[in-house]
Amino acid sequence: MHWLNKRFRHIDTLQQEFNDKKDAIRQRLEEFRHVPQKQYFYELVYCLMTPQSSAIHAAHAQAVFQQLQYRINNLDVEKILSNKNHYIRFHKTKATWIAAMKQHYDEIEEVITSNRPASEKRLWLADHVLGLSFKEATHFLRNIGLNEGLTILDRHIIKNLKFHNVIRTLPKAMTRKKYLAIERAFIRFSVVVGISTDELDLLFWSRETGKILK
Repeated sequence: MHWLNKRFRHIDTLQQEFNDKKDAIRQRLEEFRHVPQKQYFYELVYCLMTPQSSAIHAAHAQAVFQQLQYRINNLDVEKILSNKNHYIRFHKTKATWIAAMKQHYDEIEEVITSNRPASEKRLWLADHVLGLSFKEATHFLRNIGLNEGLTILDRHIIKNLKFHNVIRTLPKAMTRKKYLAIERAFIRFSVVVGISTDELDLLFWSRETGKILK
């Protein structure tokens, strides 16, 4: 597997950066672990909005869905997503995804709250929730504190893994097999540097945005 590499770089810089931000990062992770079950639905709506869209816009749109109680009310989802104040790219497609998820949410919630390991929950979500990739299924589980160390491999994380020489090259396509291989490399890296994958995820994201976002 030519994209894996054991010779890591810039570790001292990484650890210093983490020391500077660890309190804020750990506070955010603690918030994830205390998300109430009634909020899970809206966190899943959020994760269906985020691909190739602004995380800040998705958070604003999520707040609208919550305020209008979309879980129990019928709303014009496409109209909410296309609002210029929090515009979500590919709003027509994502409106379809969100509506389909709502129809099947009782079954989804049963899986989420079951005793299955996180790896099985992720696989089920990616296979059964329209629009939810391995990455976004992991993102969702992390945002409700149930990912059990599974990693969110978006392009920002991948770029930082390359910067630290965890991988040699940026993958041109992300198959599930490659996702799992890079995830294993990420987990090994986290053990070496003594920082959890969840903490590294938020640290890497803060490099891109300057904020500790979800």
